Amino acid sequence: MFCPLKLILMPVLLDYSLGLNDLIVSSLELTVHVGDSALLGCVFQSTEEKHVTKVDWMFSSGEHAKDDYVLYYYANLSVPVGRFKNRVRLVGDILRNDGSLLLQNVEEADQGTYTCEIRLERESLVFKKAVVLHVLLEEPKELMVHVGDSTQLGCVFQSTEEKRMTKVDWMFSSGEHAKEEVVLRYYPKLSVPVGYSENWGRFQNRVTLVGDTSHNDASILLQGVKESDRGSYTCSIHLGNLTFRKTTTLHVIVKEPRTLVTPVALRPEILGGNQVVIIVGIVCGTVLLLPVLILTMKRTHRNESSVTSTMLVKSLENVKKPDPEKHVYSSIATREQIEAEEESSGKAEATYMTMHPVWPSLRSAPSNPADKRQLGEF
Repeated sequence: MFCPLKLILMPVLLDYSLGLNDLIVSSLELTVHVGDSALLGCVFQSTEEKHVTKVDWMFSSGEHAKDDYVLYYYANLSVPVGRFKNRVRLVGDILRNDGSLLLQNVEEADQGTYTCEIRLERESLVFKKAVVLHVLLEEPKELMVHVGDSTQLGCVFQSTEEKRMTKVDWMFSSGEHAKEEVVLRYYPKLSVPVGYSENWGRFQNRVTLVGDTSHNDASILLQGVKESDRGSYTCSIHLGNLTFRKTTTLHVIVKEPRTLVTPVALRPEILGGNQVVIIVGIVCGTVLLLPVLILTMKRTHRNESSVTSTMLVKSLENVKKPDPEKHVYSSIATREQIEAEEESSGKAEATYMTMHPVWPSLRSAPSNPADKRQLGEF
């Protein structure tokens, strides 16, 4: 009675469902960001000692998509396959029926269903477990913060299995060849951050662990950011022999100082080379253009003076000169004036004839004495 009862209760307690040749566990879901790592658990739990002979990990991107091999384990040899070749490894303890898979540097194309199949020694049943992986956009690896502000540096390790942290390290480096400094160290047994070396260095009292360590969240809060805090922060989460790392680069922006206008602030500053060249150019240009400006102003003044004088003379002529029509035709000529004009014209004609007499030639001289007398009288 004991053995049949044992076979019936084990699938129920472990949330298994029996098929013809399969022992299937309900699917789990896991959400990660691009670039992060994910632990896909696959542990076969049994009250009896069972030895794992083979482990296969398969991937399917959709309902009707073809399954691709991710990794297989056989005869103490683990072999990653295909596009997952350099990004997956078996991290479970095979001796404890643990075939868990670590997927690193997650890509957007990695979204889909991962199925683990474990075959046990001298067993016809195949243990299957599926994990649905959701991939989100990549979290920013660079943060920008102003001096004096606070910022949170995230560090979360995603896993379908309850893996307890054994240690958390936060390290800081200000440059490529700079020596690393300890920002914070956390030991779950003590449940509080423990300082490394003396007084945690310059990060003392400015760093707080704010993540939920029970869910492998080791995020920290950095307060009162200083300009010297600029650099790279690396988080290391240790889960036994497994270590997850994440690096975030912090850029610090210096705020512009707000100063009051004081005599000290108004003191002249030393000008740079470019500023001196610009000022000299402006002065030279002003000196060269000044004569041209003066000549232009003089010519303009002369033109305005001549125009003004001309207009003044014309206005005076218009005032002094009488109307020609009124001057000539204002009175009616009398009879005496007309006769005087005719007489003067007659005298002028006689005078003209006297000044230019026409003497007849001797051949045409008149033979009549009367005619000669008239000529002499004339």
